[in-house]
Amino acid sequence: MSRTSRSTSRSASRRTARRASRRTPRRTSRRTALLALPAAILLALVPSTASAYPNPGRVTGDIVTHDPTMIRTSSGQYLIYATGGGISSKTSGDRIAFRNGADAFSSRPGWWRNYSSVPEAWAPDISYHGGKYLMYYSVSSFGSQNSAIGLATSTTGQPGSWADQGIVHTSSSSTDYNAIDPNLFVNDDGKWWLSFGSWWSGIKMIQINPSTGKQLSSDATRYSLASRPTGTKAVEAPYIVKRNGYYYLFASYDTCCAGTSSTYKVKVGRATSVTGPYRDKNGVAMMNNGGTPVLESHGRYIGPGGQSIMNDADGDLIVYHYYDGQDNGTPKLGVNLLNWSSGWPVAY
Repeated sequence: MSRTSRSTSRSASRRTARRASRRTPRRTSRRTALLALPAAILLALVPSTASAYPNPGRVTGDIVTHDPTMIRTSSGQYLIYATGGGISSKTSGDRIAFRNGADAFSSRPGWWRNYSSVPEAWAPDISYHGGKYLMYYSVSSFGSQNSAIGLATSTTGQPGSWADQGIVHTSSSSTDYNAIDPNLFVNDDGKWWLSFGSWWSGIKMIQINPSTGKQLSSDATRYSLASRPTGTKAVEAPYIVKRNGYYYLFASYDTCCAGTSSTYKVKVGRATSVTGPYRDKNGVAMMNNGGTPVLESHGRYIGPGGQSIMNDADGDLIVYHYYDGQDNGTPKLGVNLLNWSSGWPVAY
């Protein structure tokens, strides 16, 4: 979120809404896994309108959320973590009906109070590597760059099971970026990268030591991935995947957390190197306001963003929140499939 606009406007939304992952190891072939999915999942994601942007697929139950990240565990359970409290959770057996769960942390780490008086955590990022679940998350005070990215680990991924591993990266009023909205990407060569940031000078990336989950001591470089040097500085919430030989950087643009007045949207660029440069479909650099739209406001679905990408048996999913124009701007869960046949992600 923007820690100038996003932070102040998100305050009310986060407190009421409670603001995983990458692929888990596959145990079956893609075809077998598809057959194993309930038919309702596939039907739920068929677009209900022929507009430029699809409506979210059908989800029911407890769907009020902010900045969701979702995983499918080895048992077939869908597990969402999101902004709010000690990181809120939801579960589902079919990717349609969701139920609120407990906080990720049984007790909130004491160091959070150095960055948030509430204290609560924002924008978690869940993945599974080396036989354990990893959760990167951010802690900040509204309207402040006094922010920190933390790391927690779990052998089960379940709420209450997370052990905090402390601070990964910080920012302050003297930096030109904000240490929030983390996303871990593990490259084919085994190198780990953490992208993060919002507003100010834009989205950043550091290299991570796989043994510790913290910044690699031998490489202190802070790479710049996306920026808006003219006009608004509103770019945040990075998420990187690799598909068909390209690295794709998804990000949320413009302003969230203002209910039906939100202007959030999801854009993407791609690169041949994980550290960039990322360019959009028209060749415009993401370091210079570039970005190809993936989701934008339409009809009752206002300000989609805070996105993550999940690979499931039926393809890649974009998981996000939007503000419901028919429910007083309440932030709700959105899920759509992505089609990559054009070389660019198209939500449907």
